[in-house]
Amino acid sequence: MTHIRIALAQINPVVGDLEGNARKVVEWAEKAKKLSADIVVFPEMVITGYPPEDLLLKPDFVEDNVRWATWVARNIDGIVAIFGFVEQCDDNYNAAAVASGGKIVATHRKMYLPNYGVFDEQRYFKAGDEPLVVEIDGVRVGLGICEDIWYPDVVQMEALSGDAEIVVNINASPYHVGKWRLREKMLATRASDNTVFVAYLNMVGGQDELVFDGHSMVFGPDGELVARGKQFEEDLIIVDLDSREVLRKRLHDPRRRQEKEKVGAGVNFVRVKHERNDNKPEIPERNVLPPHPVGEIYNALVLGVRDYVRKNGFRKVVIGLSGGIDSSIVATIAVDALGSDNVIGVRMPSPYTSKESLEDAEQLAENLGIELITLPIAGIFEAYRKTLAPVFAGLGEDVTEENIQARIRGNLLMALSNKFGWLVLTTGNKSEMSVGYATLYGDMAGGFAVIKDVPKTLVYELAKYRNKMEDSPIPERVFLKPPSAELRPGQRDEDELPPYRILDPILRAYVEEDRSCEEIVAMGFDAEIVRKVIKMVERNEYKRRQAPPGIKITPRAFGKDWRFPITNHYLECSRRNHRAADRTSSQWGSNAAQG
Repeated sequence: MTHIRIALAQINPVVGDLEGNARKVVEWAEKAKKLSADIVVFPEMVITGYPPEDLLLKPDFVEDNVRWATWVARNIDGIVAIFGFVEQCDDNYNAAAVASGGKIVATHRKMYLPNYGVFDEQRYFKAGDEPLVVEIDGVRVGLGICEDIWYPDVVQMEALSGDAEIVVNINASPYHVGKWRLREKMLATRASDNTVFVAYLNMVGGQDELVFDGHSMVFGPDGELVARGKQFEEDLIIVDLDSREVLRKRLHDPRRRQEKEKVGAGVNFVRVKHERNDNKPEIPERNVLPPHPVGEIYNALVLGVRDYVRKNGFRKVVIGLSGGIDSSIVATIAVDALGSDNVIGVRMPSPYTSKESLEDAEQLAENLGIELITLPIAGIFEAYRKTLAPVFAGLGEDVTEENIQARIRGNLLMALSNKFGWLVLTTGNKSEMSVGYATLYGDMAGGFAVIKDVPKTLVYELAKYRNKMEDSPIPERVFLKPPSAELRPGQRDEDELPPYRILDPILRAYVEEDRSCEEIVAMGFDAEIVRKVIKMVERNEYKRRQAPPGIKITPRAFGKDWRFPITNHYLECSRRNHRAADRTSSQWGSNAAQG
């Protein structure tokens, strides 16, 4: 027989929940079997969850993972299962198990171990050195794990030396905006270059800073898209593949015969027994559209919040509502992730809080249907000033008094967290975190930073996207008023920072693209502004190290992606003209990086 039905089980495991993950694999294998699938495929390291990080340095954890992988194989019957686990032999291997007849009959060891960005696999694993092809009822299936597909040689060896007609690649590939397009181009190339079906299965779910977007895909031997999985949701993608289609195309390509001679042997080959059910029900029709460019980011944030809160045992979250755009979008995301009953907003007016901000926070809470608590801080602020007055005698007010207000608010939110077990969601965005426009132990205090990797200009786009939905929760005035911390009379963000429409592209060029000062200036930005922005980024690493984790949505986020020394005498913009830059004063360069 040449037809084979494959089920891609795009599921959401939990790091460290070996039993829960194993039972979920068996449960979804049963779902696939009921749809007469011959093969069911699960994500990379689905038994352990991904990434388990230094749990992999604990021998007991790895041994327990092997035991549960064996249990999975024993409890799956009537279908061939491919799933990720950690194989323990002479070393630890990131492996894909092939289970059939109640046991693991073959394993593929990941051959390319990523060690860049958020990945650190060479710390934990030894690389495999041999591709695997399994024959299931006469159909040859090559295996790969995540990074293996990004290099051409693994698929090529399996397709040429092993005559694989289908290549299955299991993944725990983290999300960043638009990454699915990169995957799609690469997978289409692998399929067409090797005249092979490529079934790409990705994990879904949130794990600390990372979100896995699912969005599994299957490509035909011409590089055409056959099926697409949902994004940010668990999904079971069922496809029927005909290996004769591969054979027909290969017979018309004489280059393949010459390439086979060059490649030679070197593929591990295993035959797997499987009794196929040829009386298969019709596959439900699928129509999964490509993601909306802003909607995909919004959905990533919702999933990241939901999984961080629930997987860490929290039920409710608390958010300081300022009446501004940042706290408005964080509260809205939290409600969409957790439901309005599980989100509490807190207004904490100071002497400088505007009437409009109080009204906008109240209107937002009403629109979202969340509880709103009001805790004025004027009295507490005055008590601080009286306490410090003898020490501060003769000194004028400055950023110190502004930061005291932020720290009072942070203390109040943490008190609510301690008393009621609510998780504090912080509301600082990537623009602010980049340049240090945030207060340690103040607005940075909390358990999870929802928009930590979202630039301010994108915050507005997300809010507009969400408000296009029927309920339109964010008050219109929030979009119109100038951003302000409201920590002194008449304060505006642009008094201390360049306009966000200028700041954000500079930060993207420097933080995400590693462009030099000179390169950014050559892009058309004012040299003085560029130098000051970069200086602010460099001298505020100490703050970012103390920030809570937050969801990665850009190609390079602060956290796992960014490893910048705090103590550092190499300053990007001091290489030339630094004295001229220092002689030029600018108000927005003075206070933003303090405290």
